[in-house]
Amino acid sequence: MAGQALQLWSSCYGAFAGDLALHWLARGGVYLTGGIAAKLMPQGDVTPFVAAFLAKREHAPLVANMPVRLVIDENIGLLGALAVADGAR
Repeated sequence: MAGQALQLWSSCYGAFAGDLALHWLARGGVYLTGGIAAKLMPQGDVTPFVAAFLAKREHAPLVANMPVRLVIDENIGLLGALAVADGAR
């Protein structure tokens, strides 16, 4: 059941990421960050995510050209905060 739950989560995550990518026309790419994706996706089956990300009917060719990257650095939030703080000087 845990495997099925993970596949469902991955599919929902992919569908939502694809919707947002289309909404914002993320032609430069989609960067997935956060603890859950960084911990679960590298060793799991990403097929449900990719299938749901690409399942956009008439917009499928557009979303198919949007690269997706998984950021696994657990310090990404801290690094972003440091960059903003450094720029505020």
